[in-house]
Amino acid sequence: MNTSGASIRVRDIQASLEQFAHPSLQESYDNCGLQVGNPDQAVSGILFSLDVTPGILLEARERGCNLVVAHHPLIFGGLKRVTGGSDVERCVAFAILHNISVLAVHTNIDHVMGGVSWAMAERLDLHNCRVLQPIEGRLRKLITYVPETSLETVREALFAAGAGAIGFYNECSFSFEGEGTFMPGEGAHPALGSVGKRHVESERRLEVLIHDHQSASVLEALFQSHPYEEVAYELLALQNANKSIGAGVMGQFLEPLEPAQALKRIAEAFDVEVVRHTQLTSKPVTKVALCGGSGSFLIKTALRQQADLFLTADLKYHQFFETEGNMILADIGHFESERHTPALMMRLVKQKFPTFGPCILANTKTNPIHYFIR
Repeated sequence: MNTSGASIRVRDIQASLEQFAHPSLQESYDNCGLQVGNPDQAVSGILFSLDVTPGILLEARERGCNLVVAHHPLIFGGLKRVTGGSDVERCVAFAILHNISVLAVHTNIDHVMGGVSWAMAERLDLHNCRVLQPIEGRLRKLITYVPETSLETVREALFAAGAGAIGFYNECSFSFEGEGTFMPGEGAHPALGSVGKRHVESERRLEVLIHDHQSASVLEALFQSHPYEEVAYELLALQNANKSIGAGVMGQFLEPLEPAQALKRIAEAFDVEVVRHTQLTSKPVTKVALCGGSGSFLIKTALRQQADLFLTADLKYHQFFETEGNMILADIGHFESERHTPALMMRLVKQKFPTFGPCILANTKTNPIHYFIR
């Protein structure tokens, strides 16, 4: 039951997760967000799962949860009818009938620091981690001009809105002194100077980096905190790679491991009995690249960055030839690489709503792949 004393709604849970992994970071083919349900519905409990299946929805109802938060979307492609002709249609009908909302947080949480691949790196105890393939073209530079006396007020407001984050650093900015002139016209209400007279003011040029999806909120903070009636600013699109977002992770073992030891570490960390891999190289494994889910598109990136081993899932037969003996490819399975994601999402929600309950991990097994071991 909700012990917070206040009603937590579906939109509140969605906002808390999307604050961490903004929906604009999802791939173009993806379908993140609320898929079934009313965003204003009060939440009685949350079941966290990797997938949405009939068994998951039945478990949610039996355990008093009217919100399922899943990594994989229930509705991925187009849904033209709900007649019970497929599991997806039956899930949608069941969820509507029993007032269960379904929320998906998929490739957007794949692309953020602290997301799916970062949780994999944590399981392997990798160090010096960074984004393997940063996304380009998602950064903006905000430039504004502020009176000396208001510099700290404006800068703090921009930081509070999320500006100034670069990789592992926050509150990054640059400023230098200058001189601004302006002459208020009729109808103006200047904070400094007088109507009809040119005014000279000692100002600071203030620069901060922002993510593109923060533009509206950061500009609002600028306008609210700036003393001028008309705020001079520039918002510039940058081609710089944003090292805070992107696909995969590169990290290092503290001590080099022999290839067989590295595979054993992987099998134990992800609790798997089978690891598909290329022929083992003769050199020790120190640098490890990884990507949760289907990460074959990063093979060449991992090779260029001289990874000793690349861990992912869903590799095809011919892709195992692509390393040409220069790097070990290891495939633990899609479900196995992402099975920790529900716990990650639950932790994010509980950080935002520490007294809300129940927040529970699903017991229902959803992995459609089974292994016969001779």
